[in-house]
Amino acid sequence: MKYLSNFSLKNHNTFGIDIKADKFISVSSVQQLKKVLQQNLDIFLLGGGSNILLTKDIPQTVVHLNLKGIIVNNKANNSVEVTAYAGENWHEFVLWCIEQNYGGLENLSLIPGNVGTCPIQNIGAYGFEVKDTILHLEALNKNTLEIHKFTNKECEFGYRNSVFKNQLKDKYVILSVTFQLTTQKHHTNTSYGVIQEELKKIPNPTIKNISNAIVAIRNRKLPNPKEIGNSGSFFKNPIISLEVFNKIKQQYPEVPSYPVSDTEIKIAAGWLIEKAGFKGKSFGNAGVHNQQALVLVNYGNATGKEIYKIATEIQAKIYSDFTINLEIEVNVF
Repeated sequence: MKYLSNFSLKNHNTFGIDIKADKFISVSSVQQLKKVLQQNLDIFLLGGGSNILLTKDIPQTVVHLNLKGIIVNNKANNSVEVTAYAGENWHEFVLWCIEQNYGGLENLSLIPGNVGTCPIQNIGAYGFEVKDTILHLEALNKNTLEIHKFTNKECEFGYRNSVFKNQLKDKYVILSVTFQLTTQKHHTNTSYGVIQEELKKIPNPTIKNISNAIVAIRNRKLPNPKEIGNSGSFFKNPIISLEVFNKIKQQYPEVPSYPVSDTEIKIAAGWLIEKAGFKGKSFGNAGVHNQQALVLVNYGNATGKEIYKIATEIQAKIYSDFTINLEIEVNVF
């Protein structure tokens, strides 16, 4: 293992922000990770860098989690258990599962990031959340260096949320995630409207058809981080009371909404941002994407502070116009 000093993280975050780490090290095994933790360093864990906005240099030692490997555990009763290590690229892992005809993750195709961060955020898209397939995961306690197995229930999954963003934040390092997937040929989820539209000419779509459709949809709507720096969805879709929703609906009958309960409604954050006039607007080197208002972008040499300033301006305008607190989904450092 080799520590690098004054290391640029520009290629280690999908916003492409040129922030420096005081020290940087990449670990590719649990043993290496334990050795680093045993030194009692003040560390900053970094995975795929897809859900983070860096606004300042990092004084801690940045530990890049690069654990790799995919293991098929059990095959029985039309299902299979697959364990993927934290450093595996999420989309490449989804494609690997599809190649094996293991269904369940296809609706989450092309989401940026690594496997290790998917449970923290409980990533979701197109009518599906990753919690629906997670059987359990293994995580290393940063203080005791003991490995603990967390069941699905113990992860306390919620909307873009988990116990690792709350009570256990910064206390564990996720090492691997085990998914329970299906081997049934026609077990697919195409209920989301835009997917149905994309697949209307395919009567019995396979999981590969669904993945291809979602990749096509996301490529049309979302910028490629390799071309334009971004972290995907920057804000959560807010869940509001029926009373607040009805007031908005009176003025905007077309407001996209999704029932959560008898008293709560989820509405599209991107729609709110567009109505507030931010879609496609540029602010120097940063801005709001012209195809999807939920995505903030780095057009060149933007700083994290510039992007965060746009985010706070959006939040203030949304509250002023709709009395809704728009919550940031990305981790801001």
